[in-house]
Formats: sequence, structure tokens, C-alpha cells
Amino acid sequence: MEPDKWDIGQLLGVSGSYWKTCTLHTGVRLEVFTLIGDEVVGADEVARRLGANPDGVTRLLNALTAMRLLTKQQDQYANTPESKSLLVKDSKKYVGHIIMHHHHLVHAWADLPEAVETGQPVRQRSSFRQDEERESFLMGMFNLAMNAAPGVAEEIDLGGRRHLLDLGGGPGTYAIHFCLANPELRATIYDLATTEPFALRTIERFDLLDRISFMSGNYIEEEIEGSYDVAWLSQILHGEGPDDCEKMIQKTVSALEPGGLILVHDFILNENLDGPLFPALFSLNMLINTPEGQSYSESQISSMLADAGVKEIRRLSFQGPNDSGILAGVV
Repeated sequence: MEPDKWDIGQLLGVSGSYWKTCTLHTGVRLEVFTLIGDEVVGADEVARRLGANPDGVTRLLNALTAMRLLTKQQDQYANTPESKSLLVKDSKKYVGHIIMHHHHLVHAWADLPEAVETGQPVRQRSSFRQDEERESFLMGMFNLAMNAAPGVAEEIDLGGRRHLLDLGGGPGTYAIHFCLANPELRATIYDLATTEPFALRTIERFDLLDRISFMSGNYIEEEIEGSYDVAWLSQILHGEGPDDCEKMIQKTVSALEPGGLILVHDFILNENLDGPLFPALFSLNMLINTPEGQSYSESQISSMLADAGVKEIRRLSFQGPNDSGILAGVV
């Protein structure tokens, strides 16, 4: 939370906080934490392994130590338990991919004044880095969802449901965990063709290729084929403007059988649209990166659902990271 009253120190702390951001991004991008692993090593050895300048590496390691992401004793550096768990690539809890996704957004955020003045996105994707950025995004979404999906799948009762539509499901993390929690359920992930190879590899890892399929297409421009009795729309409304959100919800409702359940998961603003902090900042992120994307309030999402004929709309008790929530309704 931001302070109720600001002073010079707090303002300058926020103003310069990107220094810490860039230091973390550099440590992850150069794989410093992975390189150190379980070892205790000196800066010269880290520099040798990186093929980097020893002085520059020493300054980076010292800054990471000051941030309590590394420890230092007698010029020897080691990972903290938290860094070993979250920032070493072979850890199951690794979050480096989403950190790299944030890194790829830095230049666009620096152009926020232009986005605010024009109301248009300013991000220019480099064709050279498109594959790298796509992988960071998809892997980042997978890692984040892996932390939340098991609990969501346990909390939401899908007993008796037979076929789930995971709209814009990317790597299919939620479809996977819904199927693991409901042995009679099968699922279809509907997303862009560029996502399919990664999704199929992920599904295969969980030995669910016989129950989860991938359907490629553009759910904004194309219809949704098939019939389903439950639909999961996770973190996709914020990427579109209200008209396209209503369109995708209507298409989803049309693909659901009578009595079908629709579930919408997203970052949710309060009714004044001025909080909580992360959804408010995320709405700026959508301004920078998309033509019409934005964060929405509970009432805005509920109205979209109601306009599509959804009834019994309610917000579930789930409270996710960064103030994400779930709305449910039946058709």
C-alpha cells in the first residue's frame, strides 16, 4: 500500500525504485542466481563463468547482496534460501520467466507519457526478440498459474461437468489442474496457433493428452466451435476493450449448454476504478501495450455477463495474487 501522506524520502524512493528493478532484471537475465546455485563463489569466478567484466560483476553482486538476494562473507557470494527457491532456473518455484517478461516491458513503460497523451499503445516489439518475449510471457504465465491453479481447482466444484473450454488458456495450466481434480472432465484450450506447441508439451508433461485438446484460432475474430458445460476465461478480458470483451463473452455463452457454468478470472478494480493498486497500475500497462485493453471492476464484468444472458452472477471467495478474483454465473 502507498502511504496516506507522502514525504520527500518516500517520493524519491518510488522515483528511483526502478534502479532495484533493473538490478533484479540483470541478475535474472545473466542467470547469476542459477550460475551460483548451491555454491559459495567469488566475484572473479562469477565473472569468468559469465565472460563479463569483473568490476561490473562485483558491483552487481554487491547490489544484489544489498537487496538481500545474495549473501556475502569474505568476498564470497551465495544465494539466499529465497533466491535459491525462486530465482534458480531448475527450481519448481522459479519466477524468472515472468521477471523477464517485465524486463521486456521496461522500454515501453518509459514512454508512458506518450501513451497517456495519445491514448495509444507505445510498445514496439522487436522481431528479433519476438520468440524470446513470447517464451518469457508463456513460461511466466505458466509458472504463476502453477502456484494458483491447484488451489483454484480444489475450491471450484466442477463435479458432474464433462467438457471445459479454457478460452485463451495459453499453456493450459488451469485446464490441466481442473482435469487433475475432476477425473471425469475433459478440456479444450482455445488460443492462438503460436501457443499450441508449448501447450501440447505442457499437457504431455502431465500425461493428459487423452483428455485435453488444443483448438487454434482467434476468439475475437472467429466463432468458438464445439459444445461445453463449463468455460474458464482467465486473465483475458483485460487485454481487450469493452466491445470485444462483450463479444468474447457472448461467443462463450453461445458455446455453453443450458445450465453451463462460466467463470471469469481477472485483476478486479474497485467501483471507483482507483484501486487496489496493482489492477490500477495494470490498467496503465494495458494502455502502453494494447489498443484498448484495461482493468475492469466487478460491476463492469458482471454487466458484460448479464448482457450476454448469464444469470446467478456472483463473486467467489477466491483472492489471488495482485488482487485477482473470480466471477461465476450460469446460462
